[in-house]
Amino acid sequence: MKSLLIINAGSSSLKFAVFNLPLVKDAPSVFRGQIDGIGANTQFVAKDIDGKTLLDTIIKSPEGTPLEAQQELALTTLLDWIEAQKVELAAVGHRVLHGGEQYSAPVVVTPEVFKVLETFIPLGPLHQPHNLRPIRVLAAKYPSLPQVACFDTAFHRTQPLEAQTYAIPRKITAEGVKRYGFHGSSYDYIARQLPEVIGAEKAKGAVIIAHMGNGASMAALRDGKCVATSMGFTAIEGLMMGTRTGSIDPGVLLYMMETHGYGPKEISNFLYKESGLLGVSGISQDMRTLEASDAPEAKEALELFCYRAAREIGSLMMAAGGLDALVFTGGIGENSQFVRNKVIGYLEWFGAKIDPELNKVCGKAHTIHSADSKLAVAVIPTNEEWMIAHHAVTLLGL
Repeated sequence: MKSLLIINAGSSSLKFAVFNLPLVKDAPSVFRGQIDGIGANTQFVAKDIDGKTLLDTIIKSPEGTPLEAQQELALTTLLDWIEAQKVELAAVGHRVLHGGEQYSAPVVVTPEVFKVLETFIPLGPLHQPHNLRPIRVLAAKYPSLPQVACFDTAFHRTQPLEAQTYAIPRKITAEGVKRYGFHGSSYDYIARQLPEVIGAEKAKGAVIIAHMGNGASMAALRDGKCVATSMGFTAIEGLMMGTRTGSIDPGVLLYMMETHGYGPKEISNFLYKESGLLGVSGISQDMRTLEASDAPEAKEALELFCYRAAREIGSLMMAAGGLDALVFTGGIGENSQFVRNKVIGYLEWFGAKIDPELNKVCGKAHTIHSADSKLAVAVIPTNEEWMIAHHAVTLLGL
């Protein structure tokens, strides 16, 4: 039986999933797992379709091995393991951060396409190189194996011009400094589930999807198409996140530079790694840890997270021309009763109400609004890997 490999590669981690062909709607992956701690203590964990751990090992590299070489070793170790499972690969699908202005849909990667994707590295220097590296390694190892790139930005290319433009000099905008938006595969998947969960009529109306995880964003949809999203040029803008600031007054960064002597590296760490839930609480970036804590700092972080989310919903309601449904997804959105309850509490003025018992249910797609709510509220678990697999199968005719 032929299979499809899905790869989501970052700087220090590599997530993967293997789906058997033909691909069945919402079929579970036969294998999945991740390689974490690349560049430090690299751990490789693989599980089967039932969640049973098949492998849990450390990948060792000689001391002083460059990060890029360690990333390539992680990938080749994964490929060797997949071969040992007697998996016959028909194709590989990749999550790639940036498709720039050129790609508004998934694309089969050719040498020419790969060169174009490399030109987007300045638009996403923290992610794009790591997304592209597995494509290059696989092309060298399996030259005839088809590869498909699915872009985080593609879903948001339907935004109107005013939703994509910053109030900056036109010459800088022309360089590609625009509001692109991310988490596209997740939004793509959720948008396709809307008719079944909230009904076809509401699915065509004004819908806001809240993708809340360690990285968090929202998107406003009309007729299933994105009209606005909270993230912009990078994956910092918008909501408060696990360790990221979300939207912040640029003057704060000038203050850190002038008063604390921060340079580009320190600013990057400040924005991406030291702030958000972790920075405000001083305890953890993990929502579960904070919800279980009695520390006042933990409560402040939770309250701020929900407040910022509700503020963003108000902004996106304007862009969508109203609000017919609000959908929660992502690790926090799918599992945190507290966050859902608190965010909906901010929307009581709009007639939004949730059923406490329905709100306790996790792990399945369902509505959680009460019978007298004027707003449909739903929880839909996302499945980005399946979405990438679907696009690969569709493009390649597998």
